[in-house]
Amino acid sequence: MAPTERLKGLAGVTSVLRGPVEQGGLPGLVALVARGEQVHVDALGVQDLQSGVPMRRDTLFRIASMGKPVTAVAALMLVEDGRLQLDGPVDPWLPELANRRVLRALDSPLEDTVAARRPITLRDLLTLRMGTGAVMAPPGTYPIQKAMQAERVAPGFEAIPHTPDGFMRRLGALPLIHHPGERWMYHTGFEVLGVLVARASGMGFDDFLSERLFKPLGMSDTAFSVPPEKLDRVATAYQRAPRTGALTAWDNPRSGLSQPPAFLAGGGQGGGLVSTADDFLTFCRMLLNQGRHGATRLLSAESLQQMITDQIPPEQKAASPFIPGFWDTSGWGFGGSVTTRPDGISPTAGRYGWAGGFGTTFFIDPDQDLTAILLTQRIMSGPDDEAFAVAFSKAAYAALG
Repeated sequence: MAPTERLKGLAGVTSVLRGPVEQGGLPGLVALVARGEQVHVDALGVQDLQSGVPMRRDTLFRIASMGKPVTAVAALMLVEDGRLQLDGPVDPWLPELANRRVLRALDSPLEDTVAARRPITLRDLLTLRMGTGAVMAPPGTYPIQKAMQAERVAPGFEAIPHTPDGFMRRLGALPLIHHPGERWMYHTGFEVLGVLVARASGMGFDDFLSERLFKPLGMSDTAFSVPPEKLDRVATAYQRAPRTGALTAWDNPRSGLSQPPAFLAGGGQGGGLVSTADDFLTFCRMLLNQGRHGATRLLSAESLQQMITDQIPPEQKAASPFIPGFWDTSGWGFGGSVTTRPDGISPTAGRYGWAGGFGTTFFIDPDQDLTAILLTQRIMSGPDDEAFAVAFSKAAYAALG
């Protein structure tokens, strides 16, 4: 990137962000747009409506599914260590998933199954093709949905209450919905992936992330819990009343985040990792720098390129329901979506990123050397959530001038 290529239209970014905060739709936010060494940050509104503590650049947010790319990097590190194979079965580390049974049809009773055609691989987990996950239908429509909910292994906002072993035992007792590798289903593969990283590394998932990723990158504010001296920096999460839109606190961050959860959610369920805009910028810059941070290489350029490349063939996209229109311009790499053609936000293909259910979103654009991060704490519940993220993303591109 030439030194003269700088962000120019930053006032437009701030203007887009102010509306929902000033109108009371959001308590507050921190947003960051970066290109090269230039970084623009907006910290608007408050961390907590009751106390009125102003939002700060270093406010801590639950990043939820924005943690999926972090988990993907951890898994790929173990591939490069020789501990895992990308296309090797995960059975040695996850025996609960060996010898899988698969539902004959989505609406089948749980006993109506056939043998899986092959084992689940690491690639299946990274690309969300392990064979189970979120069913795009109203809750309780199918027996498998009811069973996943009863065992508390279904995707959702609430934290998984089980230990990793308990989670795997319950998940492994249920049949798969599809044969491994054949269809994309959101979320569950990354919760399994966090367990796999822990077992294959012989470390706690949080310890592995800290030692291999967060400490080398200097991400000192990123973890699954918050120490006492940092609790005053945590943004309270809110949810909206369906009819009135009134905001009510979702939990108490001082009690909810003061201790590590029973399940360290690699997919971000229940909030997952807590982080800041600047910490996540450091992670994004490592991705843009093809796996390097300064003089330190954390991941090979080859692994990084696979991560940000669409892995889902057209026939599987057609058979894998998700958000309407998602597959028209997007694919899925390892841990995040990848634009496959211009989509009204970026002028070219190749933008990589993802969002979190608590109102967070990020992307990187390698062609433009652009990073954009939006952190809020209002549980996503409607089309306007996506519309706000899209407006922010468009404003970030408009800032290129």
